[in-house]
Amino acid sequence: MASSFSRWLVDPKKNPLAAIHMKTISSRLRNYGLRYDDLYDPMYDLDVKEALNRIPREIVDARNQRLLRAMDLSMKHQYLPEDLQVAMQTPFRSYLQEMLALVKRENAEREALGALPLYQRTLP
Repeated sequence: MASSFSRWLVDPKKNPLAAIHMKTISSRLRNYGLRYDDLYDPMYDLDVKEALNRIPREIVDARNQRLLRAMDLSMKHQYLPEDLQVAMQTPFRSYLQEMLALVKRENAEREALGALPLYQRTLP
């Protein structure tokens, strides 16, 4: 019951509040020319860092360019021009989710087999 309720709660096709939230996030990402996967921080989650290391270099370079452009626009207190926002931006086209899911499955399998993790976070 709880899992079906939670699936309904976050599904924008079934829950109108989730649809409004998705539309708001989409418009804010379009303002700066970002994708949702650009918001993942490799310094916060080492699985994201590993997934970014595994995807092709062109995709990582495009991600870095989008982040640099967004930071530049934010510092100038500007948004992307309207014609670029509507025509070229696809905020929910994923490029990292599949690889991130694969990395998480590999780590879960490694933990289930009792092996040591590949990387461990240590605080300085």
